[in-house]
Amino acid sequence: MWVDALKQYIQYQSQWMIHADGDGRGFFLKEEQESFLRKKQMLNDRKAFIVNNQANGSILRKTESENRAQVDYLVHYSLLIKQEFDFYVEEMSQERRAVFVDGEMISDEPVIVEGNYKELPKIERENESIVPSKDGYDRLAAVRYAERWWNSYNPAFKTFENDCTNYISQCIHGGGIPMTPQSIKSKGWWMRNNSWSYSWSVANAFRWYLSGSKSSLQAQEKSSAHLLLPGDVICYDFTGDGHYQHSTIVVAKDQSGEPLVNAHTTNSRMRYWGYEDSTAYTKRIQYKFFHII
Repeated sequence: MWVDALKQYIQYQSQWMIHADGDGRGFFLKEEQESFLRKKQMLNDRKAFIVNNQANGSILRKTESENRAQVDYLVHYSLLIKQEFDFYVEEMSQERRAVFVDGEMISDEPVIVEGNYKELPKIERENESIVPSKDGYDRLAAVRYAERWWNSYNPAFKTFENDCTNYISQCIHGGGIPMTPQSIKSKGWWMRNNSWSYSWSVANAFRWYLSGSKSSLQAQEKSSAHLLLPGDVICYDFTGDGHYQHSTIVVAKDQSGEPLVNAHTTNSRMRYWGYEDSTAYTKRIQYKFFHII
């Protein structure tokens, strides 16, 4: 029965994440295996290691024929990480698709692949000046929002296949930064009436908006990640070509004072900011570190 095979597979992969030693296991794609081995090396460099890993799966949809089954499922990993004298839990949730023939798994892969970003619009520079919220940016409220919705979707907002920047915009807005509505998508930072600006939802447009905005959402670029505070933002150019494809929000600091981040698309909580463990990672990766004012 494919249900039993899937349960066994998830538990097997959960254990491999703890003891990964370079050998290919199960049906994890080669790039997934390589990314997790980078994660193990990254943990080692940080004087950290995975103590335990709890894995849970739930069936989203299935298509069955006489001897074949295609199953879309959601898997959730909770990694207990020890770093020197500190412990924290990193979580990841991912939608995957497994195919079974005669009850045996023949393939398994992510439904949404990290770094597979489609919309590439340009954004116009802002000239208008809007008075910020009187109480300023509430970082605790932004982090609370990031924690509340890291693995689900606020029904008050539209959800995207590549949801990373939409989620970060919501977090910042949840911290009290007002939107700057405009009549065209290439200006302002906003979402309303089933419409939205590029800066709200597209990573590259968001990165450039943060660099030049003089409206309610303003940011200072920092030289390194450890200078950021909870509620700040990191933008990622995985291929180093000047086009940014991903956004995260800082929710905590680790034992060494380095940021831990939350993100959507591959829904992640308390993930180390460097993203060396992403399948989209390359050695040409570039970062932008933004302190929200």
